[in-house]
Amino acid sequence: MHSALEDKLIQRAMVEVLNAIYEIDFLGFTYICGKKRSNGRFTGLRQTMRKRLQAKLKDVKTELRRRLHDPVPEVERWLRSVVGGHVRYYGVPSNSRAIGLFRHRVAWLWYRSLRRRSQESRLIWERMRRLIDRWLPPARVSHPYALRRLGVII
Repeated sequence: MHSALEDKLIQRAMVEVLNAIYEIDFLGFTYICGKKRSNGRFTGLRQTMRKRLQAKLKDVKTELRRRLHDPVPEVERWLRSVVGGHVRYYGVPSNSRAIGLFRHRVAWLWYRSLRRRSQESRLIWERMRRLIDRWLPPARVSHPYALRRLGVII
């Protein structure tokens, strides 16, 4: 009985230590085991943590509200840097869907923000689409697979 209690205490301590280490080391990604489409081999997939994605979108929404009356070109430059930074950080091969979603949601928040600037809200989506294509960087993979980047042949 005594050794069972000691084992539980040791397990609990190990869980706390490992949680403290891995919460920091995962750097905003959720890691998933999956298979490659091309050859069916095992691979590790990385996706943006949902909590991080939602928190960043909330920050963007708050900042757009604060910049509601700033000149449009200034807001465009700021949004370009936000989306570009997000794409460069989270742009790993298995995460293209999440970075596309982030870009789309930022564009939608920007559209709503621009429509709030006028009571007439004459900004139509076609014009907004041109602004998005011009100012927001495309959602693309920035970092190749590690094996390809390092030139490893298996």
